Amino acid sequence: MAEEQQQAPQMGFNIEKIYVKDLSVEVPNAPAVFLEREAPQIDVQLGSQSNAVSPEVYENTIKVTVTAKVGDKTLFLVECVQAGIFRISGVPQEQLPLVLGIGCPNIVFPYLRETVSDVVIRAGFPPLLLNPFNFEAEFMRQQQAAAQGQAPGTTH
Repeated sequence: MAEEQQQAPQMGFNIEKIYVKDLSVEVPNAPAVFLEREAPQIDVQLGSQSNAVSPEVYENTIKVTVTAKVGDKTLFLVECVQAGIFRISGVPQEQLPLVLGIGCPNIVFPYLRETVSDVVIRAGFPPLLLNPFNFEAEFMRQQQAAAQGQAPGTTH
């Protein structure tokens, strides 16, 4: 009798949708801020997370808050949540956190970067390009913090 061969499950990764989940821009001190000549201080807070939507379907979101100030005066504040829906199958359970914590954010981030730049321009300011972000290093830092019993933070 011939032995049946078990096939490994076919691995699959599909981008179902990339979208802006939430977006806001504030220019609280307009129009006076448009007369400022001093370069603003830019503060960027960034975090990502993933959650299961259904079996094999996951949503990955990256939230960024960008604040530009001159002294104590806010020029603009942008908050954006860029999201992606991913269909992931056949990935071993122990590798799924890597895909969700590194692979998916690396796909979503360029869209977030473009959205933030666009909204800053539309608010009347020069383009703002977010610096590249190393999701792999952040994932490893979170894993180390979890292993040491610390609460992992994703904000930078």
